[in-house]
Amino acid sequence: MSLPSDAFRHLASRPHEPLRTFHPRRSPLSQEREDALRHLWPRYGFSVHDAGSPVPQLPDGSLDTVALFGRSAPVVLEIGSGMGETTAAMAAADPSRDYLAVEAHLPGVANLLVLVDRAGLTNVRIAHGDALDLVRTSLPEQSLDAVHVFFPDPWPKAKHHKRRLVQPAHIGLLLSRLRVGGTLHCATDWVDYADAMLEVLTADPSLENTVDGFVPRPPHRPVTKFERRGLDLGHEVRDLVFRRVR
Repeated sequence: MSLPSDAFRHLASRPHEPLRTFHPRRSPLSQEREDALRHLWPRYGFSVHDAGSPVPQLPDGSLDTVALFGRSAPVVLEIGSGMGETTAAMAAADPSRDYLAVEAHLPGVANLLVLVDRAGLTNVRIAHGDALDLVRTSLPEQSLDAVHVFFPDPWPKAKHHKRRLVQPAHIGLLLSRLRVGGTLHCATDWVDYADAMLEVLTADPSLENTVDGFVPRPPHRPVTKFERRGLDLGHEVRDLVFRRVR
């Protein structure tokens, strides 16, 4: 079986479309990851942007998560799952919930497929593409039990801050899909972005902070290789956990 010709392509944004919060990158795939895409993708993955990528839908066109996971369970949305270590570890420790990981970087998608297969996980599915597009077009209102945004691109230059994921319009979209009582958990190792996140989330009347300010890293969020490298460089990692209250 050959890899799909267009399932993993990032189409250029058209005029008047929302700015992307990620920068598509091209990286070579190891043989193991290429094999994972070839053999495991049809079982665990789907494309956000490729209409030819089969995905179960409800009559209204939204994503049918019961058919996708093969059961009815609370769904956690992982935005930007990176190389997948955190998603795989959290899903393994939390078998009562289903994890929908969305990642734009193809090697990360492939690596998570490897981890899911190696651990025999049944509660993880992986979407390749823009998470906000998936939320906007395919997820029903109040369909998510939690949203995780771990180490999103900080877009450090001031002129690029408009591309940051955590900003009022994007948070409003995510909250519309998060159930009342559900949690939004963000983490970053950029202090100025952490402060901006705290300001944005605190200002939203639908959210309530679970602590006063930043929360110590919850034990259920494992430390990834990426995070460990940042810590070794002296970066400060900050977590925020907010709950939707209305």
